[in-house]
Amino acid sequence: MGVAACRHSQRDRGTTTATRALALAAAVEGDSEHLLAEAIRREAVERDVERLEVTGFEAIKGRGIRAQHRGRTVHVGGPRLLEMLQTDLPPALAAFSIEAGRRAQTVVYLVDGDTVAAGFALADVIRSESREAVAQLQGRGVDIPMLTGDSEYVARAVADELEIDLVLAEVLPENKDQLVARLQQQGKRVAMVGDGINDALALARADVGIAIGSGTDVAIESDPMDIVRIFDLSSATYKKMIQNLFWATGYNVIALPPAAGVLAPLGISLSPAVGALLMSFSTVVVAINAQLLRRMELGR
Repeated sequence: MGVAACRHSQRDRGTTTATRALALAAAVEGDSEHLLAEAIRREAVERDVERLEVTGFEAIKGRGIRAQHRGRTVHVGGPRLLEMLQTDLPPALAAFSIEAGRRAQTVVYLVDGDTVAAGFALADVIRSESREAVAQLQGRGVDIPMLTGDSEYVARAVADELEIDLVLAEVLPENKDQLVARLQQQGKRVAMVGDGINDALALARADVGIAIGSGTDVAIESDPMDIVRIFDLSSATYKKMIQNLFWATGYNVIALPPAAGVLAPLGISLSPAVGALLMSFSTVVVAINAQLLRRMELGR
């Protein structure tokens, strides 16, 4: 994800240049691990903007960031932040946001004091691994709904490119677990993949929770194909359990009755030593069969 465009406001406090707005936004986002924050900081470094000092950093869950700069409160966040602050967009920024939405870009706002000083349009870059992971899971009959805090425009554009049908956009972190519960009430088994911090409630409620660190970890360190590998590994493990249960039960059913003399009236008997040997052999077969999991090629 990267900053595609910036629009600044000239309202109330005089002129806020695009460079100044980017510098202030990068300073406020300095301690945030969110993916959008990383994109803004990276853009500030690439443009070599002035480094500003802020204090009192505070994350507002699902809405943005708050900090202090030169005695003023500065916020950075999306539309949910503006709702919380009960702040309206200046006409120029409103038009900028509409145009960015049409291009499926996420808009983050800089609120300096009580003024919406600038807006940043950030463009998503869909990784090839994400396309492959979604396609492979859908090929295995897995339904993939998208739960996101992004705008409807952005979420739908990404979903269309990945061929995802069910999209739930502009969802606050604390509401994601309710949507997971709704899917479960429909009789679905839900595996939730998300940020281990903001999505903790939804991950805990899901039948399977797959936490991938924080926002920047998702973008930098994670491989979407790992999700496919988890599905493949769990399926293969279940098959091995069934196979091993068959082997263990089969040896016991065949070897124990003759060794115990149950079939002696029919002229069928088995030395207890041979029976014990067969049981030991069944243990070896089960262990070797389980070890074959190591040779599996996952996510192919």
